[in-house]
Amino acid sequence: MKKLFYTLLLISVVFTGCKELKKEKNTSSKKGISIDSTTVRKHLYTLASDEMNGRRAGTEGIEKAAQYIEKEFERIGLKKYDTLSTYRQNFTYKNMNMFNVMGVLEGKSKKDEFVIVSAHYDHLGAKKEGEGDLIYNGANDDASGVTGVLALAEYFAKKGNERSILFVAFTAEEMGLVGSRYFGKGIDPEKFVAGINLEMIGKTPDTGPKTAWLTGFERSDFGKIIQKNLEGTGYKLYPDPYKKFNLFFRSDNASLARLGVPSHTFSTTPIDRDKDYHQPSDEAETLDISVITETIKAVAKGTESIISGKDTPTRVVIEENNK
Repeated sequence: MKKLFYTLLLISVVFTGCKELKKEKNTSSKKGISIDSTTVRKHLYTLASDEMNGRRAGTEGIEKAAQYIEKEFERIGLKKYDTLSTYRQNFTYKNMNMFNVMGVLEGKSKKDEFVIVSAHYDHLGAKKEGEGDLIYNGANDDASGVTGVLALAEYFAKKGNERSILFVAFTAEEMGLVGSRYFGKGIDPEKFVAGINLEMIGKTPDTGPKTAWLTGFERSDFGKIIQKNLEGTGYKLYPDPYKKFNLFFRSDNASLARLGVPSHTFSTTPIDRDKDYHQPSDEAETLDISVITETIKAVAKGTESIISGKDTPTRVVIEENNK
């Protein structure tokens, strides 16, 4: 009788354990498509670490950053873009070897229509001499944006996408949009339906928590689509409040926008009074992980109908005097 009791007990434990394991797997699966702050912190602190030495284009520091991004693309399962045999798009600029890092999630029903998700992974490098902190870590500018690109790549890889998504870390933005300009010369812009660029998303904007602003809001209906998709989420998107800075043309979205692609930049930073902008003090510790995480979630939700092929933003028209 005792033997029978223990046998039944063992069966019960095994059955319960299997149920719990199945439940845990289902929960993990659901959590798998979320964007969590732990992953965000890991990407940010790695890319903005002193080991990267400011990620200046043409240096060992940016090589380390590129290798990190490549490993993440491979882990996530992104494919190589077009005819590239690696994740790098190599080119030469002023006798320097440079490379954009890019990977693709192929679409299902609209494979030949591309949405580009981008950020620049270069920064200013380090001072050659002086006292104190000599490294321009570029945490907000733009390790925060690259963190968003990596997080979104993982999110959509598990969620699915009807249109193809090209995830790109552009080089040499700080030298004049060099990487994105090179990329733009080799594409058919008609195949690109939207550009989602992330720049400096690590600080709370003047519009308050759970808000971001978009450059060139009035130049297409891209922003209105995002606003519509964010209704009821508690997150709001506003037009760029810093028109005098001409920010629409100062980030990598401009290289595609000049070709007619509705390409815009998301940002959260109050740029007019940011004391860390282009300073060695732009460290990961100065940023708010929750701001970055919530913004990435908002971008994922806001662009969902574009990724699925339901919405197609109107093309951008660049006036002659803005060229």
